[in-house]
Amino acid sequence: MVSPNAEKDPDVAAAIIVHGGRVLLVRRRVSEGSLSWQFPAGKVEPGETREDAAVRETQEETGLRVVAVELLGERIHPTTGRRMSYTACGVVSGTAAVASPEELAGVAWVAHGDIPRYVPYGLFQVVQDYLDAALSS
Repeated sequence: MVSPNAEKDPDVAAAIIVHGGRVLLVRRRVSEGSLSWQFPAGKVEPGETREDAAVRETQEETGLRVVAVELLGERIHPTTGRRMSYTACGVVSGTAAVASPEELAGVAWVAHGDIPRYVPYGLFQVVQDYLDAALSS
């Protein structure tokens, strides 16, 4: 279900965080259609880079401090119609938890082979390729 305001809606920045051989996923309190588990993400604010938004949203939602490492890519999300960017991030400090209970219902560090259980509709190919390389040890 594409938002009728998709072209006017702000871009959304997602953080792809691999740590300890797992990737961080968060479960939204309110699902966007079939999107329940996803990467920490949120709206890019005016004057903010996509990478900075991914870092800020991760801290606001999970309490985890991260640093942007590489912009992996962007696309128009096939479910929401919003422009999404995906940034690989490294952990600086903290422990991932639900820091924003009005937004999140849970957090999980997910092993490579378990990603399809959380995200059965598949991932954006550049994100999948990054995770295949980062988690295939």
